[in-house]
Amino acid sequence: MYISRLPVAASRLSRLPLQRPLVAARFITDRARSTIDDAIKQNSLVVFMKGTPDEPMCGFSRAVIQILQMHGVDEIAGVDCLQDPEIREGIKEYSDWPTIPQVYVKGEFIGGCDVMVQMHQSGELHELLVKEGVLEADPSAEEFKRE
Repeated sequence: MYISRLPVAASRLSRLPLQRPLVAARFITDRARSTIDDAIKQNSLVVFMKGTPDEPMCGFSRAVIQILQMHGVDEIAGVDCLQDPEIREGIKEYSDWPTIPQVYVKGEFIGGCDVMVQMHQSGELHELLVKEGVLEADPSAEEFKRE
């Protein structure tokens, strides 16, 4: 027969309910939600970033823009999150993604810089951009793939 040899204090602790860490609640403003919704609905590709596509203000935003440009995306709608603190915090809650930049294609959240790099390296990004009509399919690339 096994007899527990725990000290009394330890045995009492095991009966206490688990304490969960406090989570800070954030609430996106109606104005921020509307601005974000409009940007996503009005553009086939939009990047919520620090700076603009012509002048990114952080390395991660710059990397996302360079990746899109490497794929031949000419029209990149950018929302400069540095210009509006409500958008800067609101986009994080909107997507439930903690970092900026954030990329949306045809209304769908794709991810941040790390996801874009992975998709670029795997070839998934090009496939997605063609599938969603952001890029035109290149017939010569298709022929090359089949050979």
